[in-house]
Amino acid sequence: MALLIKDNCINCDMCEPECPNGAIYYGPEIYEIDPDLCTECVGHYDKPTCISVCPIDCIINDPEHQETEEQLWDKFVVLHHQA
Repeated sequence: MALLIKDNCINCDMCEPECPNGAIYYGPEIYEIDPDLCTECVGHYDKPTCISVCPIDCIINDPEHQETEEQLWDKFVVLHHQA
């Protein structure tokens, strides 16, 4: 599943540069995650780096974008292995 940044984000700028897929961007008020680009770091790291670096633990699984690990791998392949 994709990840979601909750409303209590303090815009500390820690997560955005850590995302290997470029899924994190600055939205109208806080950082946001594009679910079409988020693979939870599958294919890059053992666990999501944005969660690891967030100082206030405001990044959670997005209940509206449930995906299996296989689906995340498929998304990784599409994002990073296009000819």
